[in-house]
Amino acid sequence: MEVVASAPGKVLVAGGYLVLERPNPGLVLSTTARFYAIVRPIHDELSPDSWAWAWADVKVTSPQLSREAAYKLSIKNSTLQLTSARESTNPFVEQAIQFSIAAAKVSITDKEKKDALDKLLLRGLNITILGSNDFYSYRKQIEARGLPLTPEVLLSLPPFCSITFNSEVANGTGEICKPEVAKTGLGSSAAMTASVVAALLHYLGAVNLSCSGQSSSVTATGRDFDFVHAIAQSAHCIAQGKIGSGFDVSAAVYGSHRYTRFSPEILSSAQVIGGSCLPDVVADIVTRRWDHEKTQFSLPPLMCLLLGEPGTGGSSTPSMVGSVKQWQKSDPQKATDTWSKLGMANSVLENQLRSLSKLSEDHWDAYESVVRSCSRLTFMKWTEVATNQQQELIVKSLLAARDAFLEIRLHMREMGVAAGVPIEPESQTQLLDATMNMEGVLLAGVPGAGGFDAVFSVTLGEASGAVANAWSSVGVLPLLVREDSRGVSLEAGDPRTEEVSTAVSSIQIS
Repeated sequence: MEVVASAPGKVLVAGGYLVLERPNPGLVLSTTARFYAIVRPIHDELSPDSWAWAWADVKVTSPQLSREAAYKLSIKNSTLQLTSARESTNPFVEQAIQFSIAAAKVSITDKEKKDALDKLLLRGLNITILGSNDFYSYRKQIEARGLPLTPEVLLSLPPFCSITFNSEVANGTGEICKPEVAKTGLGSSAAMTASVVAALLHYLGAVNLSCSGQSSSVTATGRDFDFVHAIAQSAHCIAQGKIGSGFDVSAAVYGSHRYTRFSPEILSSAQVIGGSCLPDVVADIVTRRWDHEKTQFSLPPLMCLLLGEPGTGGSSTPSMVGSVKQWQKSDPQKATDTWSKLGMANSVLENQLRSLSKLSEDHWDAYESVVRSCSRLTFMKWTEVATNQQQELIVKSLLAARDAFLEIRLHMREMGVAAGVPIEPESQTQLLDATMNMEGVLLAGVPGAGGFDAVFSVTLGEASGAVANAWSSVGVLPLLVREDSRGVSLEAGDPRTEEVSTAVSSIQIS
C-alpha cells in the first residue's frame, strides 16, 4: 500500500520573459534531476470508531532537511491544521496536499468509491519527500574541503545527501535574513509540488499514472496528466502567492515540450481561497477549460544538455521580472520591438532544432556522421565536413540554430541593459562566448530569466566532457544534470533502496 511518484526539474532554454505573456511560447527541457513523493498509510487498520472521526492524521517527512511535520486533516473541508513541526513547514507541500485531497473528492462521484476514499484518508497519510542532489548547491562545501569543482566530486556524494543552509546574513537594512537552502535553479518547488500531487492523486484513485514512465507524458493518457497539471499549478500558485507563467510546473508534469502559458483568469477563484470553501474552489478549477498549450519538443539526437554553477552570487527572478515589466511600461515601443525580435529568433531556433530532429529520422547515417564530425571541430570548420546534399542541409541547420541563439542572447542583453537588470552579466558573456567557440558546442547561454545563478550549453556528440573540464578550470562547477524528456512518472519503489543497491563507496561532504 505504497505509491511513489516523481517529477523532473527544468531548464528554460528559450523564451525567457516572453513566456510570461500569451501567446509567446517557451522551449523547456525536463531533466534527470527528480523529486520523489512516497505516500503510504499511517495506520494499518481502521479502529471501530473511525467513522466518528472528523479528522485524519497526516505526517510529512523531509529526511534531507531533517524536517518532520504532523497535521490533522479535516475530512470535510480537505484542510490541514499543523499540530507539531521540527523546523519550519513548507507551504508548497501543504497546498499540494490540500488541493490533491479536495480534487480527489471532487473527481470521485460514486458513493461507494467516496466511502472508500474517506476510509483511506482515515488511515492517515505518511508522506516522505526526497529531492535529487542536482537541485541543491554543494559548491561551498566542496570549496571548503579544498576539493576540485568537478562532476566527479558531485558524483561521489551519497544519493539524497543531507542539505545545508546558507548562513544567516544581514541584509541592507541590518536585519538578519532567514537561512535558505542553496539551490541550482532547476525549479525544485515546482517539481516537488508536482510529485506530491501526482503521488496523492494516484494513491487516492483520482488518476491512474501506471503507464506514464513508458513514453513522453505529452502523448500519454491526456486526461490524467491534465488533471495532475491543473491541481499542481493551482497549489503552486497559491503557495508562492502569485500566478506565474507555470512553465516549471508544466515541465514537471509533461516533461520536455514547447509551452504557452494558461490564462491567469483560470485561477481567479483560487486567489480568494478560504479554508471552508476549498472543495468549491477546486471544483471550479477542474471544470474550467485550461488553455495552456504543449507541443512535443526535445533536443535532437546526439546532443547533450550541460549545466554549470558559476558561483558568482544569486539572482532574484521575481525582482528581475518586475524590473523588465517596469521597463515595458516606461518604454513600450522599444519593449515591443525587442520582444518581437526575440520572438522571431526563438521561433527560428525552435524550427532549426525541429528540422535537425526530422533530418536525423530521415537520414540517420548522414546525421550521425555530421554531428560526430562537428563535435570535434569549432563551428567555423563545420561546413568542411559536408560531402553531399543531405550533410549540407544538416550543417546549414546547425549553423542557423547557432546564429538564432546568438541573436537571442543579443536581444536579451539589450533588454537587461534597458531594464537595469543583469540578464546576461558581463562575466557570463565572456564565459558563454568562450564556450560557444569551443569544439562541438552548438549553444551556450543563461537559462530562464538569466542572472548569475547558472549557465547551460548544448553540445554535439561527446563534446560535453571538454566543456565541463574548461568550466572547472575557470571556477564553474559542471553539474551532473542532463535532459530527460519524461514528465511525472510512477516509480517501482522507494528510490533510496534502489540507490543503495547500486551505490559505491562515496565521500561525505558536510
